[in-house]
Order: sequence, then C-alpha cells, then structure tokens
Amino acid sequence: MASHQYHQIAHLLEKMTSTDKDFRFMATNDLMTELQKDSIILDDESEKKVVRMVLKLLEDKNGEVQNLAVKCLGPLVNKVKENQVETIVDSLCGNMMSNMEQLRDISSIGLKTVIAELPQSSNSLAPNVCQRITGKLSNAIEKEDISVKLESLDILSDLLSRFGEFLVPFHSTILKALMPQLASPRQAVRKRTIVGLSFLLIQANSNAYNGVIDHLLEGLEKPPNPGAIRTYIQCLASICRHAGHRLCNHIDRSMHLLKQYSQRDDDELREYCLHACEAFVSRCPDAIKPHIPMILELCLKYLTYDPNYNYEADEVEAGIAMDTEEEEYVDSEEYSDDDDMSWKVRRAAAKCLEVLIYNRHELIEDFYRNLSPALIARFKEREENVKSDIFHAYVALLKNTRPNNELTQDPDSMEQISAPTSLLIEQLPQIIKAIQPLMREKSMKTRQDCFLLLRELLNSLPGALGPHLDSIVPGISYSLNDKNSTSNMKIESLGFLCSLLQGHQPHVFHRHIPILVPLVVTSVFDPFYKISTEALLVLQQLVKVIRPSEMEIKSDFDVTPFVTQVYSCTLQKLKVTDVDQEVKERAIACMGQIISNMGDLLQSELCVCLPIFMERLKNEVTRLSSVKALTMIAASHLRIDLSPILHDVLPTLGSFLRKNHRALKLHSLDLINKIVINYSSSIEPKLLQASIVEVPPLISDSDLHVAQYTLILLSTTARIQPEALVGIHEQFLPPILTLVRSPLLQGTALNCTLDLFQSLVQTQLPGLDYHSLVSQLMEPVLMGSDLSTKNAMERQNEQLHKQAYHSSAKCIAALTQQCPLVATPLATKLITEIQNRVTNDTQIIFCLLTIGEIGRHFDLSAIQVLPQTIIECFGATSEDVKAAASYALGAVSVGSLQTYLPLILKEIESQPKRQYLLLHSLKEVISSLSTTPNGLALLLPSVPSIWTQLFKHCEYSEEGSRNVVAECLGKLVLVNPEGLLPELQKALRSESATMRTIVVSSVKFTISDQPQPIDILLKQSIGEFLFALRDPEPSVRRVALVAFNSAVHNKPSLVRELLPTLLPWLYSETKVKSELIREVEMGPFKHTVDDGLDIRKAAFECMYTLLEQGLERVDIMQFLDHVQAGLCDHYDIKMLTYLMTARLAVLCPEKVLLRLDQFIQQLRDTCTHKVKANSVKQEYEKQDELKRSALRAVSALSQIPKANKNQQLVDFLKSIKETPELSKIYDYVQKDSLAGSTDIDMDQS
Repeated sequence: MASHQYHQIAHLLEKMTSTDKDFRFMATNDLMTELQKDSIILDDESEKKVVRMVLKLLEDKNGEVQNLAVKCLGPLVNKVKENQVETIVDSLCGNMMSNMEQLRDISSIGLKTVIAELPQSSNSLAPNVCQRITGKLSNAIEKEDISVKLESLDILSDLLSRFGEFLVPFHSTILKALMPQLASPRQAVRKRTIVGLSFLLIQANSNAYNGVIDHLLEGLEKPPNPGAIRTYIQCLASICRHAGHRLCNHIDRSMHLLKQYSQRDDDELREYCLHACEAFVSRCPDAIKPHIPMILELCLKYLTYDPNYNYEADEVEAGIAMDTEEEEYVDSEEYSDDDDMSWKVRRAAAKCLEVLIYNRHELIEDFYRNLSPALIARFKEREENVKSDIFHAYVALLKNTRPNNELTQDPDSMEQISAPTSLLIEQLPQIIKAIQPLMREKSMKTRQDCFLLLRELLNSLPGALGPHLDSIVPGISYSLNDKNSTSNMKIESLGFLCSLLQGHQPHVFHRHIPILVPLVVTSVFDPFYKISTEALLVLQQLVKVIRPSEMEIKSDFDVTPFVTQVYSCTLQKLKVTDVDQEVKERAIACMGQIISNMGDLLQSELCVCLPIFMERLKNEVTRLSSVKALTMIAASHLRIDLSPILHDVLPTLGSFLRKNHRALKLHSLDLINKIVINYSSSIEPKLLQASIVEVPPLISDSDLHVAQYTLILLSTTARIQPEALVGIHEQFLPPILTLVRSPLLQGTALNCTLDLFQSLVQTQLPGLDYHSLVSQLMEPVLMGSDLSTKNAMERQNEQLHKQAYHSSAKCIAALTQQCPLVATPLATKLITEIQNRVTNDTQIIFCLLTIGEIGRHFDLSAIQVLPQTIIECFGATSEDVKAAASYALGAVSVGSLQTYLPLILKEIESQPKRQYLLLHSLKEVISSLSTTPNGLALLLPSVPSIWTQLFKHCEYSEEGSRNVVAECLGKLVLVNPEGLLPELQKALRSESATMRTIVVSSVKFTISDQPQPIDILLKQSIGEFLFALRDPEPSVRRVALVAFNSAVHNKPSLVRELLPTLLPWLYSETKVKSELIREVEMGPFKHTVDDGLDIRKAAFECMYTLLEQGLERVDIMQFLDHVQAGLCDHYDIKMLTYLMTARLAVLCPEKVLLRLDQFIQQLRDTCTHKVKANSVKQEYEKQDELKRSALRAVSALSQIPKANKNQQLVDFLKSIKETPELSKIYDYVQKDSLAGSTDIDMDQS
C-alpha cells in the first residue's frame, strides 16, 4: 500500500513540472485529494519533495495553479513533520517581502491557511511556528510598504487569536511593532492594529495591559491630532470587548475623557464615544455603575440629535400634498442627506441604551420614568435603521418587565402590581398612539418592528391591548391587504394576530370580527403555503373567539353571518389533496374546531365534511391530525351527530392501537374514551369490543402514560357500557395484574388502576366479581400454607418489588370499598395469617399493608387483637416488616381515630425504643387526615395532645426521630396555622440548637406548591425562620438553607421581597470555611473532614433552585461570582455548578458571555485533570463523571449567540475535537442533548 502511494505521489510531482498548465493544474488537484485522505503516509524524502514542489507552485505563472497550491497547504501541514512545516513558514514569510505583488498576496493567503490548520494540541509545532513567524511579522509591520503592512497585521491578528498563549514571550516585540501603527495616516492600518492589540491583550500580563491602556489614556489627555482621539477611543472600546474584565481599574479615568470628547462637535467622535460606553456597560458592569447616570444622559441627548431635520415642521405640514413636498425637496439643493452622519450618532445611542437596559435590571423603574417616554417620542425617527434600533431598545425594556408566571398563578402574590408594570400601563396609550401611524408605513422593517414590540407588550401586559384594538386592527389589515407586503411581513402580521386573539377575552373582538374574518379568509387562499398555514392557525383561533366552546360564556353576539364564510373557506382547503402537508394538517385542525364550536349551526353540512375526516383518517400522513380533530368534535358540549362515520371510526381507531406510533396511540385512546362517554347510546357493544380487544398489549410499565390512557378507557367502558367487556376479561386482566406488581406503578397511573378495579367490580360480570379479583391480587403472595409449595412461593416472592405489595394492598382496599360487608372479615383473616407466623416476611408485609389500606376506609376497632398484633411486629428482625407495621398502625388509625390515636401517643411515651416507628405511624395519621376537609374536622380536636407529645420529644438523640418530629410539627401547623405558627416562633428563640434545628426544619413542611390557608401568615413570618441563616450553629444554618430552598421552589412569592436580605447570607454559606475543616487520625493515616460540605451543598442547591424560579430579584454578576467559585470546589459541588452553568447559558446568555473566559478556563482545568496513577477505581469514575458534566456545560455555553466569537471557547472546542477521549464524550453529550429535546417534542405532540 505504502509503495503504491509513493509511486503515485512521485508521478504527480513529475506532472507538476510539466510545461502544460493544465497538467500542472490537474496534478495539483490530485495531490490535494491524496493529502485529504487519512490513510496517506509520507516518508521523509517524499515530504521534502512535496513541500518543495508546493512552494514552487506558489510562484507559478498561472493563477489557478497558484490558488490550488495554497489550498494544498492546509492538509499538508497536518501530514508532514515539524521541520517541513517550519520550512513552509520560512518560505512564505520570505515571499511576503518579495517585490512581486502577486507572490506577496498568495504567500499571505498561504500563511493564513497554515495558521488556520495548525493543530493546537501538538506539543511543540505551534509554539515553534509562532516563534519563527512572530519576529518576521513584526519586522514586516514596521516596513513602509502599506500592502505588506496590512497583510502582516491580518496574519498577526489570526496568530494572536488562535495561539495567544504561545505568543506571550514575544508580547514586548509585538507591542513595539503595533503601537506606532495606531498613529498611521491610513485608516485600514489603524483598524487592523486595533484588532491585533485587542487579541494580544487577552493573554497579556498586567504590566503590558496597563501599559497599553495608559498609553491610550495619555494620548486622549494630550492628543497629538484629532484623528488620534478617534483611534484611541475605538481601541479602548475594542480592548474592552475582548478583555473587558481587566479594564475595570481604568473606567473612571476613561469615562472622564469620554464625557469630555462626547461634547465636541464631531459626529464621528460622538459615535465612537457611545460605542465605547456600550462596551463598558456590557463588559464592566460593576465598575461602570457610578457612571450610569452620565451615560444615560448622554444617550438621551444624542438619541434626539438630528440637527438637519425639523420634526415639528414635518408634523405641522403632515396634511400638505406629496407633490408640494417633492418640489420643496428639489428646490433645496444646499444640503444632501448623503452628507448627514448624525444618524450614526443616534443609532449608537439607541444601541447603547439597549445594552444598558439589558444589563441594569435594578434600574428598570427609573428607566420607565425617564427613558421610556424619550424612546416612545423617538418612534417618529426618520432613518429606518435607527428607528429599528430604538424599537429593539424598547423591546429590551419590555422583556425585563415580563411578569413572573408564578405571580399570575398564586393569588396571594398579586397583592400589588410591580412599579414598572404600573408605569408601563400608564404609558400604554402613548405607545399605541406612536405606533399607530408606523403600522401603515411603506417600510417593511418598521412594520415588522411594530409587530415585534406589540407582541412583547402582550407578554408583558397580558390582555392589556383590548381597549386599543381600534388603533391596532387597521394596522394588521394594512399589512395583510398591501400588495407590496412581503411574505415575511404577512406571516409576521398573522402571527401577531394569533397571539392577540389568544391573549384577550373573546368579547373584546366582537366589534372587529366583520373586518378580521374576510382578512384571514383571504390569507387562507394565499398561494404561498406558509402564509396559508399561518392563516389557518389564526382562523382556528378566530373560531374560538367568534363562538367560545365554554357553555358558561353567554353572549349576545350574532355568529350566524360568519359561520358559512369560515366553514366554506376551510372546506375548500380540506378537500384539496395536492397541497403542502402543513396546510393539510392545519385545515383538518381548523375544521375540527369549527364543527366543535359551531356544529349545531352546520347540521346540513355534517354529511359533507365528516366523510372527508374519515378519508383523512385512513391516510397515513393525515391520520394523527384527523384523530386530534375528531377528539375535539367528540368532546364538544354541542353533542355533534357523528352517526355518518361512527361505525367506521371505531374499527379504524382499534387498528391504530397496533401501530408503533406513540402519539397516535395516545390520541386514539383518548378519542375512543370520548366516544364512549358521549356517544355510548349510538354504538353497539360488539363494535366497541372490537377496539377494546386491542388494548391488552398497551397495559405495560414500559410506557405508563399510554397505560394510564388505556386504564381510563377500560374504566369508562366498565361504567358506561359494561356489555363490551363480556367474555374478554381474560385478555386484559392478566396485563393489569402484571402492572399492579410493577415497581414503577405510582401516582396517577396507580389511581387509574384503583378506579378501574372499582369500576370492574361494579359490573357484576362473570370473572370480575369481588372474590375473583381479590384472590387474583393475593395469589402471588398468599399461596396458602401448603408446605410443598414453599420453595416455589419464596421464589415468586423474591421476584416482587416491595412497591408491588403497596399497590396490591391499595387495589384490594379499593375493591373492598365497593363491598363494605367483607372489610372486617378480610382484615380478621389477614390478622390470623400474621398471628399464625407460618408465613414468611414478605407475606407479613403484604398482610400488614392490606390491613392498613382497608383500615384507612373502614373502622376496624371491632377487631380486639389488631393493635397488639401490629405493635408486636415492631419487634421483628426485618426492617421492612417494622416499616410496614408502622405504616399499618398509622393507616388504621385514620379509619378509627378515637380508638387508635390515644394508643399511639401512649406508646410513644412508654416505649422509647419504638419511638421512631410510632412517630412514623403518627406522621401517617397527620398526613392522611390533613388533606381533606372531613379529615381536618376529625383531627382538630386531637391537635393539642399531639402537639404537646411532639414537643416533649424534640430533644431526641437520634437524628431520624428528630426529622420525623419536625415533619409532624410542620404538617400539624397546616391544620391550625393561627394557633400553632406562633408556638413555632416562640420555640425558635430556644437556647437549644437541637430545638431550633427541628423548628426551622418543620417550616419546610408547611410550604407546598398549592395555595394554602397558611400562606398569608407564612409570608408575614417566614423571614423570622429564614433569618436562622445567621445562627452560630452549622446544623441550624443547614436546615434554614433547606427551608429557603423549599420556599423558592414551591412558592417563590413567600421570599421574593426578602431576597436582598437573604442572598448575602446564602452566598456566605457557599464559601469554604477553614474553622469547619478538621483532621482525623485513622491509624497511621490522617484524613481531612470538611464539616461545612453539607452546608455548602445545601447553599448551591438553593442557588440552583433560584435559577429554576427566575432571577428577577438576583444580581446576576454577583450570582456568577459564586457559581465560578463553586467550579473549583468539592466533587459534589462541581457537579451542581456544572448544571447551573448550563442553565445560566440558557437563562441569561448575555451575562454569561461576559464571563465566558473564566468559565472556559475552569472547565478546561477539569477536563484536562489527570487522576494519580495509584488512585482507586472510584476516583477514575468520579473524574469521568466530572468530565461528562463539564462537557455538558461546554456544550450549553457553545450554544450562546456570539459565543463562537470567543477565542478561548473556540480553542477549547478545537482541543476537545483533537483529544480522542474528550471528543468521544463530547459527541455523546451532544447526541444525548439532541435526543432529550426530541423526546420532549414527541411528548408535546
């Protein structure tokens, strides 16, 4: 193979010396193809020949051959040895000094190619090349030839951006060459010098960095010429964008100079000053804080800077005819718009304001008072690009005013509207007034910006545009009717109209329906499929507005004139088959909505459109859309007559249940269920049974969501049409029983299973009676006392997960609820099983759980031996039996509280060794009874005695018991908040740290994600509990952090106002504290124990929860400081901070971008860390897990817009790709994240 390659390369090299240019061209092209193959291997001699020939071809007389030779350099540097790369570089550098312009140009392109292709992960190649090239480039920059100088500056910038760390030793040489170029008379030279300096200062040491900044500032203080001022300000802004965090020490001095120069009568200088301010605000958020008022004043001043245009006169003369205006314009020749550069100043001011708004969230209220009116007034801006930037600045303001979702859901948190929101509501009429004429402008960009702003207004003030529809609807109408409107313009208009319809009550649109319906119908027939698709979506929304489906909404609005128009339009689209798939799907959905909401007015048309649905249902491409549409129709309160298709639909849906299409199965099950509920009288049992026989394979724990829908369908059928289940129970009952034994069955799926068993036993069908079902549920566990089956029985029991016993017990109790007379006999039988002790542990557990579940619903106090038998099980050797006995005692107490609660309290007092189990029983009683009004009424009289007993045992030595006491206290407070919350507050002042720990811990259990009566009281007093973050005892601080975390996660409104006080204490707990670190001697070894680790973990977990619940009250830059500190902490905390980094990249990408260099450095350290050779296996596994998590964070950071311009990130990604181990993990992480997003999309479908 190798000899064949050498022969082929030699043949190509020979052809390259041909006098025929075509031969040379083809040979060079073939060489490039060979070099791009991974399999190619060159020996030393071949390398020399190839390199020599390629360099020779760079001087070829034919331009095409030269271009191909340059392209060969890229793959060549990765195939030849280091000394040959150095030869290439030396030759190219030499050619750059040539007198021949063409050779200079081609050599500079060659050098750029080599730099771009140099591998970063090589040990010495890149540093050696940098060393050889730097000095020559520095010399070339100092030459007088402008073209050489420009190319050298370009190449040096490329080199600095890719290999900045290797050039640190040569910084003084490079700076010596670059600094004089800032004074060059040529603007192109100055601009490229600024780029080079910016890249250099990313890696420069403090002395070099400060030296350059001082030179620039001194130059600004004593400028040699006016041009230098512009250059130095541009340079400062560029350095700030690339290495801004280091400029913070020079901000005060810089801002003083910028303020001074921004007053000069020079538009270009003003623009550069504003650009510099924008960079400072973006990259130095803390240092620039004192100068924000000055920057704001400057921006507001120059936002209106338009010296050559009289807006007042323009407004006065608005009514004058256009031809007069044109004549005036022609006559005035002394000034041209081409000479007017003031628009650049206004645009720079608008951009600076946008950055200011994004970065200073704490000033949002001031912005609404001072900045918002000024921006609204400037919507009249005459220059299109400037106007667009003003709109985007205002959109940034609106984005920062978006309401928190949790605020709108929790009525307690809506005690007052935030100040920014109330100011925005006041200014809304002015905004609409300013936008109204702009929505009818010829400029597409302006109109699109209007819709962007209006859409953001909808997000910030849901439902607030209703009173202003008279001003908005004509603008929408203009964009949709205007023949000059682009497709994007129409789609944007329709998209906004859809959001508008969704965001307001139907009645506000009634006056505008006669205008909107023809508009949308016209758009439905637009030849461009994307417009038609969007219009059908709007039409579907419009149908909901014209005739809301909710029966309780009464309206005097006459829908009759619009029904036929909407229906006939959609029918035409529904009938057409040769259209885009998306149009078909939207037409089906729209027609489904029309029939669902207006079917009673279209009785005569049902026989026309319903068969079309049937056709679409049989088409593989449109079947899912058709099932969804038919579900809407079947669920309609109008009870649409489906008789034309009902007998065909059910068998078709039954066949869909066999398809390997999850969304189709889910929606088909839902549709069959709706048909059974609403149309049972119209379908024969046999017809329904044909579909029901297809469901058994769907009852599986491999997909509980599908199983849940299947169980709901079976329950509905058993209740409404039990005849359909006759004779087929043997098909669906075995998979149901298998599901009951699954360890995954819980939550909604378990509730659906219980409901199904209750529905089945009510049917009284053969094989579905109480005794048959109970025996089948018990059979796997209780197989009688026949000793011959003992081994088989044990083997079967071993296969069952303990969750299966809980599920089976709940199912038996659910069945027993339907047959109350057997409750006591069954419980007695199970008690006897336990007393006989011939059963094994698993059977005892099952008996205890079943007794508990039956006792939850029935009073079992008649069974005298029951409590003693259960309490005896507390002495069992098996921990699982003890836990089951504890659970059973609590559960039976729920059914007969007066009998068993005093017993539990007495036993807690008299049995210290069993207190933990008895407390769990008590917790079960409180948890079960406190969730329903009836339960609360039963529990309330006993609360004082329980509370007293619990407080007696707050000083338990065993932590597990203390945790249960805390949970019981918290749940009891929910029962009587007015009486018990003050008691907890008193206990908080206890001198005992253990007592304070239990009290603070109990608060966590009073907070839930649902509205509770305690919420108002808790909001007033939670600060007192959370201020335990200052407690001197670490254990108290830890539980205070856990309670804080619970509040942020479940009900942020409780702590939102306290965040400014609590956050500094939270942050202080993220730091490593030396006083909590101790050394423990273990034989000859010393082991370091960090007692503060658990507190730090709790603090970082709390920070992570803050991310999930929104960061509107959090200083992001301060938050990022502590996240970055956590990146260097213990393994557990690193894992948390990697998750936080990935989340922050999504939530606040602009802020993370400012700190990207620091994030990348810390992530790089983790990924390149080597585990010691003698480490145990766990250390290697931990490091692998850290790398995976770190690379997930890197993947998230790389998705940030503009992150690809960060050189450190680009370099790190390249080094990941070049390191096989990291590349493999990174590819897996990216595939994993893509698969995750695909799964989410599937679920949403």
